[in-house]
Amino acid sequence: MTTTTLNVKGMTCNHCVQAVESALTELPGVERALVDLKANSVAVQFDESVVTIEKMTEAIEDQGYDV
Repeated sequence: MTTTTLNVKGMTCNHCVQAVESALTELPGVERALVDLKANSVAVQFDESVVTIEKMTEAIEDQGYDV
């Protein structure tokens, strides 16, 4: 497992947190996603042999946020 932190712009509330965390955890290979709303970031634990950072970025952007 690998852990990375992605900077996410546009998150303002708990709904945003849930949208980002859900989008990521629905991806195969993502074990855990934890948003830090104050830091505008999300820490993601994932299997790099299954999912790429590009796929995770796309999932977040599909929710309307900038990575």
